[in-house]
Amino acid sequence: MSSVSVLNVNLYGKPIGTLTNLGGDRTIFAFTDEYIEHPDRPTLGLGFKDEFGELYTDFRPYQKRIMPFFSNLLPEGHLRKYLAEQAGVHPEREFYLLWALGHDLPGAITITPSDGDSWPPHAADGVADHGDDRRENALRFSLAGVQLKFSAVMEASGGLTIPASGVGGSWIIKLPSREFSGVPENEFSMMKLASLIGMNVPAIDLVSINAINNLPEGVDKIGKHAFVIERFDRLSDGSRVHIEDFAQVYGLYPEDKYGNGTFRNIAQVIAAEGNDADIIEYIRRLTFNMLIGNADMHMKNWSLIYPDRRYVSLAPAYDFVATVPYLPGDATNMKISRAKVFSAFSLDELTHLAVKAAIPKKMAIDAARETVQLFREHWDAEAPNLPMNDEVRSAVETHMKTVPILEELS
Repeated sequence: MSSVSVLNVNLYGKPIGTLTNLGGDRTIFAFTDEYIEHPDRPTLGLGFKDEFGELYTDFRPYQKRIMPFFSNLLPEGHLRKYLAEQAGVHPEREFYLLWALGHDLPGAITITPSDGDSWPPHAADGVADHGDDRRENALRFSLAGVQLKFSAVMEASGGLTIPASGVGGSWIIKLPSREFSGVPENEFSMMKLASLIGMNVPAIDLVSINAINNLPEGVDKIGKHAFVIERFDRLSDGSRVHIEDFAQVYGLYPEDKYGNGTFRNIAQVIAAEGNDADIIEYIRRLTFNMLIGNADMHMKNWSLIYPDRRYVSLAPAYDFVATVPYLPGDATNMKISRAKVFSAFSLDELTHLAVKAAIPKKMAIDAARETVQLFREHWDAEAPNLPMNDEVRSAVETHMKTVPILEELS
């Protein structure tokens, strides 16, 4: 088989651009003429707008890595290594990894070879030769993040099954962490609380690992439960809804998701591109995660969604986990507006963020006040009954008292 140097980038099943391997691990992206000239073209991402709001079309080549927007479609850490090993691809060869996993990516993007060839490419193109059978049967999906997770299908009986190829599921199964105990129970509890408070949370569940059908070989069954969340980028008929995370919006590689962005940056985009409901929802989520001590609210854990294919809204909530039981300390890992610690999340810090992000100050304060009051109410009523363990419950209760806004807006 001849080597493939061009991949089609498809949005909602239609080609809109190409990723070309120029040799020597150099790649470049280009839009098709048809997409550029389309007056009502669907939006690929906010980062493709120039300073005047027009489509940006002048892209530079990238060495070894693909451009950040597409790199963010790939998994990280243990999940990347696992899927790359399944496909026989070196995890750092992103062009080939995107080719291997491009059948089922986050949002409405798919990647296909331009000449119609299917996976696998020739081993000389940088892919380890593990045999045709293994590569043909590799898992072909990609989910962003480092945690081991799989796409699954909900059966008529209510059970969850992971498709043989990993492609086509409308639910995400997040397996227990190897490093920290009780993470699925923690995430379920925090997402349930957020839902009770009124935030936009997809359907969620906590299921026995033994009840998951077709769990891939080689996956350790650590712990008893898995956290399950319905995919908001998939509809019930299997069609795709486009999304992008804020690392994609700002053109950051995944490893820069903490240090090169701020919560104010996210607020500025939502204020400029969203509506009042999006702004209120953002302030509610920010306040909630400060109160539970979630230091993992990086740029990839906030996303935008394109319900009409052109204009954005804030995507539903995901990845709400209290990290203070595992990583004690005051650091938020991403700057709020001026400060980078939970103990600085005060009415003054929130007001500074609102002013700098061009958010109405009263709107921000009212949203935070309602969140604080509902948080207190539902924590007192529900925390003893939720499946988080005692260590998590105790750590959150100790932490919330160090966040000034809890007392200021009660």
